[in-house]
Amino acid sequence: MSLLFRKYRFTTVDFNRQMSVVASVLRYSEFGDPAKVVQLEQETVSDPVAGEVLIKTICAPINPADINTIQGKYPVKPTFPAVGGNECVGEVVAVGDQVNRLKIGDRVIPFATGLGTWRSHAVYKETNLMKVPENIGIAEAATITVNPCTAYRMLKDFVPLKPGDSVIQNGANSACGQAIIQLCRAWGIHCVGVVRDRPEINQLRDYLKDLGAVEILTEEELRTTKIFKDGIYQKPKLALNCVGGKNALEVSRHLDNHGVMVTYGGMSREPVTVPTASLIFKDLQFSGFWMTRWTKENAQSPKRSEMFDELFGLIEKRAFGAPAHEMIAFTDYVTAVTKALSIQGFVGKKFLFKF
Repeated sequence: MSLLFRKYRFTTVDFNRQMSVVASVLRYSEFGDPAKVVQLEQETVSDPVAGEVLIKTICAPINPADINTIQGKYPVKPTFPAVGGNECVGEVVAVGDQVNRLKIGDRVIPFATGLGTWRSHAVYKETNLMKVPENIGIAEAATITVNPCTAYRMLKDFVPLKPGDSVIQNGANSACGQAIIQLCRAWGIHCVGVVRDRPEINQLRDYLKDLGAVEILTEEELRTTKIFKDGIYQKPKLALNCVGGKNALEVSRHLDNHGVMVTYGGMSREPVTVPTASLIFKDLQFSGFWMTRWTKENAQSPKRSEMFDELFGLIEKRAFGAPAHEMIAFTDYVTAVTKALSIQGFVGKKFLFKF
């Protein structure tokens, strides 16, 4: 057991003896610049009642969707006042009656969306939490429900892939891109990544190839590459797009006949354009994916539990890890959300609140 985990287990006894806990919460009551509209507040958290547990948050990430929600640009609009965040990992510090699956000391993650996880303590229904194996790292646990699950579902649900097949993706240095690369490596799939050119391109190539990418191309190199035409890798059956615009168009040109492009983001804020010839002569398909919708539609599906079991298994075998990330103190939330608003460094870095 790690020193960090022993530390949190030690504090459990103190929290459980208290009649109530004062929590620190990041709350906002209007849409706007997260650094301005989000405020750090204190609130008293009541004891858990039947079917509820009290958790102490260990860390919680800042996702692009969290920022967009606060800005009012996300399809899901919260009820004000709202608490930011959708992911976290925490420790159970008290349980109410009729709690059967969880006990004090368990580490848990949200099994539902929209809970508002940017808070030091919270009472949740036991049914909205999932226990995490003890040997799963803090960063891996805190970030597993969004990007790894998005990567997993896109690779599983659109095209039947087998070892030796090829996948091409843009935004390969993003947190989701890093998850896609690692899953492809674990499953024997050749993943070709596309990134924007930058001064640190060689370091970025090395980093992403170490994760498992077979090739990393800049947007300029993508237009002239012959790695598929010359048979170095099979033409991709699946393309994963989080950029849109001309970048997505160039990626789609490399798809094999009957290939599928799945769009899950639009960082360029430009539409995905589809040439008529791609539809008629190559019979390409263009689909979209939104993890929030999938989760709601499959809340009770065994596919969801199977997905987490496989992801946890890969993490335990050290075949899958958290994206490049930085821990920032929860009290330094202005710095954290400001950094999350801008793209910094040569690889997409995830920022996590540390409590």
